[in-house]
Amino acid sequence: MKNHYIIKTLLTFALVLSMSKNVNSQIRIVEVNPATETVKIHNYGTTTVDISSYRFCSLIVYRTLNTQTTVQSGSLNLAPNADVVVTVNDAYLNDTAADLGLYLPTGSFASAAVMVDFTQWGSGGNGRESVAVTKGIWTAGTFINVPPPYEYTGNGGQNGFQFWGTLLSVDDFETDSNFNLFPNPSDTVLNIQFKNNISNGTLDVYDMLGKKVISQSITNEFTSLNVSQLNNGLYLIKIKSDIGVETKRFIKK
Repeated sequence: MKNHYIIKTLLTFALVLSMSKNVNSQIRIVEVNPATETVKIHNYGTTTVDISSYRFCSLIVYRTLNTQTTVQSGSLNLAPNADVVVTVNDAYLNDTAADLGLYLPTGSFASAAVMVDFTQWGSGGNGRESVAVTKGIWTAGTFINVPPPYEYTGNGGQNGFQFWGTLLSVDDFETDSNFNLFPNPSDTVLNIQFKNNISNGTLDVYDMLGKKVISQSITNEFTSLNVSQLNNGLYLIKIKSDIGVETKRFIKK
């Protein structure tokens, strides 16, 4: 009977630990703008998580969310599929090269079990990279190598620099845009419709690592792009013309 009680207790403890781990893994950093000290955090899970006492760690300098950041939108009592945007209250994030880890309210910053999420830009080996490597959510020496601000492009369960890209502004979706993309997402052909006739224009497509994968000239108000050979994922399309320069996102499915 005593052995049965001990086994039952251990199983209950393991279940609680597993549930706690799953709750923590719901929370991810999804946007970082070092220039404005702004960070967006998303809850990919199905349970509301109070992250008010969670902590940031960047270049071995720490900040607690509820006392050293200002909430710009959302709530630190983070509901399922919700975002919270916070701004750190001082000059905290290095624009050129740094890391950013998100940690539970208590525990050592050197502990992989206490780290919730991690990203870094500009160079490898920053701050708590080794902790993220131990946790299995980052590869040593890798970093985001596209222009800031940065945006997580994964599905919540994917880790690493390859799931980070440049965050485009809301201009992507404004009605005064000079061109429209359709269908988006696309699996074969992406159509590009311009509001006005284009002369001496160029069209470049970049993957999320900043590699140019398509380049062609454009000379009229409508063109089609064959994207069937591209890998599935998020891409940037940049168009330069006599009207100006504009960039949008599209998804290859």
